[in-house]
Amino acid sequence: MSKKEIFISALKSNEGAIYKIAAIYTNTTEDRNDLVQEIIYQLWRSFDSFNQQSALSTWIYRVALNVSITQLNKTKSRFTTVPFEPGLLNLHDSNSGEEERWQLLRKHIDQLNLFEKGIIILYLEDKGYEEIADIVGISVSNVGTRLSRIREKLKQQIKKQL
Repeated sequence: MSKKEIFISALKSNEGAIYKIAAIYTNTTEDRNDLVQEIIYQLWRSFDSFNQQSALSTWIYRVALNVSITQLNKTKSRFTTVPFEPGLLNLHDSNSGEEERWQLLRKHIDQLNLFEKGIIILYLEDKGYEEIADIVGISVSNVGTRLSRIREKLKQQIKKQL
């Protein structure tokens, strides 16, 4: 398989993750598409530097998060965070009657800082502590500590609202 074929295969396998990350950090479809394009461009530029110390999907998540945060910081007037759209993350059974609880959680996740938001989204995507640590570049124990603090922060915010 050529480098190009491997890259395209990796993109197809992780397309959903790239779009979800872009959707979290943008406001409009146009901005989302621009960010996805920038993520793919940066993935291609740095593809040769992928050293296979982690899974390819982990590396793609890391690049996508870093590019999203960098773009957001560069162009705050253009890219803005937005409240979660229903169905952005398929985290629950829509027939379970818990839609309101998920919307409340999404609202409070949106209020987290960019780094916290990235960590909790990876956690909600069922990534393990080791993979989250690898993606965001912190230790596994730090992931546990930060997730604990984020969960506590979310609990307190939700309690205030109820």
